[in-house]
Amino acid sequence: MISLRHTLPPLALLLALAAAAQGQLTPERALDRRGISDLQLSPDGSRLAFTVSEPPKGDARNSDIWVLDLRTKEVRRFATSPKEDRSPRWSPDGKRLAFLSNREEKTQVYVMPVDGGEAVALTKGKMAVESFNWSPDGRQISFLAAEPKSEAEEKREKDKDDARVIDKDDKRTRLWIADAVSGEARQVTSAPWQVVEAHWAPQGNRLYVIATDTPGSDRWTDRLCAVYLADGAVHPLAAPKGPIGELRVSPDGKWLAYVGSSQDGPTPHDLIVQPVDGSAPRNLTAGAIDRPIQAYAWRADGALIVEAAAGFGSVFYTVTLDGKAARRDPLPIHPGDFSLSPSGALAFVGQTTTAAPEVWLAAPGSKPQPVTTLNAAWKDVPLIAPEILKYRSFDGLEIEAALLRPPGLAAGTRAPLIVLVHGGPTGRWSDAFNPWSQLLASRGYAVLMPNVRGSTGYGHKLVERNRADWGGGDFKDVMAGVDHLIQTGVADPDKLGIGGWSYGGYMSAWAITQTDRFKASVVGAGMSDLATEFGTEIDSAYDEWFYGLPWENREKFQASSPMTWVQRAKTPALILQGENDVVDPISQSQPLYRALKRLGVASDFVVYPRAGHGLREEKQILDSWRRIVAWFDLYVRGIREEAKPAAPTTQSTGG
Repeated sequence: MISLRHTLPPLALLLALAAAAQGQLTPERALDRRGISDLQLSPDGSRLAFTVSEPPKGDARNSDIWVLDLRTKEVRRFATSPKEDRSPRWSPDGKRLAFLSNREEKTQVYVMPVDGGEAVALTKGKMAVESFNWSPDGRQISFLAAEPKSEAEEKREKDKDDARVIDKDDKRTRLWIADAVSGEARQVTSAPWQVVEAHWAPQGNRLYVIATDTPGSDRWTDRLCAVYLADGAVHPLAAPKGPIGELRVSPDGKWLAYVGSSQDGPTPHDLIVQPVDGSAPRNLTAGAIDRPIQAYAWRADGALIVEAAAGFGSVFYTVTLDGKAARRDPLPIHPGDFSLSPSGALAFVGQTTTAAPEVWLAAPGSKPQPVTTLNAAWKDVPLIAPEILKYRSFDGLEIEAALLRPPGLAAGTRAPLIVLVHGGPTGRWSDAFNPWSQLLASRGYAVLMPNVRGSTGYGHKLVERNRADWGGGDFKDVMAGVDHLIQTGVADPDKLGIGGWSYGGYMSAWAITQTDRFKASVVGAGMSDLATEFGTEIDSAYDEWFYGLPWENREKFQASSPMTWVQRAKTPALILQGENDVVDPISQSQPLYRALKRLGVASDFVVYPRAGHGLREEKQILDSWRRIVAWFDLYVRGIREEAKPAAPTTQSTGG
């Protein structure tokens, strides 16, 4: 089942591995870093609130609200609890800060005076709050929450008489309004409307929402609507094609901005503005930028500051309502979440592959600088900077990729190569820390991370190039990258592996049914049968954009499914799966494992209880990382670990 022809690496490689081990990154260290998100500048621009996520400990996740004084640069924890405090929002007068917290059983809105005092739960009840916003006058707070169960429903649930009808019995998200002092709340919208986002009009008498009146349709039916508080009536304004999100109201109240689809999907890509009177929308960035909009903010003068994904980086633009886009000065670090002050100061999260996240400030006329040291300990962590390379695929298409070379490798020595494929397919690799690649590179592997066709950050035409062609041109792009590194002397052709999560897991499953060049594969939350994926996943509209409906296009679904070709598989596969995954359900991993087991292909199927599409618990994350390294070590390099990781739930057919 496994050949150990390459058990003994060349002496040069052994020496390089020994040297690298002296400062080797460990899974524990890779997990021990803080995340920074949801930056919110105060109305006067003097203070910045943001969320800091601590590394997971056990099965608990903790995040706190921090506040930075931009004048003194003093940073402090503002709100803290053993649970998750997140989503800070300033009151219009800047005297109070509201945030979400799951300190009690359900997530609620908490309010706290900025100058001291205790956090008080503003909302109460059986429903969990999903998001909220202050009214323009600060007297009310709007929030989104699902309708609570009735007393009769609770009694049936308690008595185990709790059968439910899918769609018809689902509790949909509604718009609610609460008094900002007493917390007294009332439900504003009702069936059939499900509300996804809600933002106040400057006048304070209505909110603009993204909502649908057909929430059980399994299609993209969200519309832009106005909801008047007087009667709660929902007035549709526009019905954009494809998925939409990130709604914002212009300062003068005349425009709605949102990120929408260039045509009809598959993900929001362009910045579009819609007059509130329902007249024709304007796509501001399809022609001027043609890159996916990651974040944006209105300026007081009616222009917008836009952050767009571009290759492995991100670029800021100033965009006007007539569609003119001016690229802003480049930043010295890869930006993430940002907030814009009235004076034009830009606060943002900055990081790179080798620089851990910190808050940065770019004030007008000043050089951008980091203003926090929340991850200061990471300055001493040995990380490997990527080389950005470009190569030609089978049809001449230029593919951009990141290459991590193992440290200390002697010139002229080939390294074992692992290809990591990103999720999506409408995703991308960027200049940010990735634990899989760093753990593998620190152990002597070269790691290739290609942005193949279908990736974002290169224009919408590239996104469209793998429509109804998963496993076709995109897989050839992967193999062209492998061949490029072999031809240039980087990779050992006899020591190749592939891995990924979600769509990356799909590609790793697909690869072992198409070629035996890879010695090992890691299939994380992947897909093995696209037709059954359509029938069991939470968002089938996404897959419908690529392939249509399986009962109308079954041959296309089958042609791109690893299970159709699984009898060809010979490569050992490590299958990792969250038991409660609703994005790519466990039913996608089970048949792949069963087939490999029947075919006699070495495979481990590891199931993580309680986990969804991504692992959240400390022990599960560490377990997965250890298994990934050990799997590639065993089957790519022929190195057997004496102590295998502790098993959550593991089934195996070899090793």
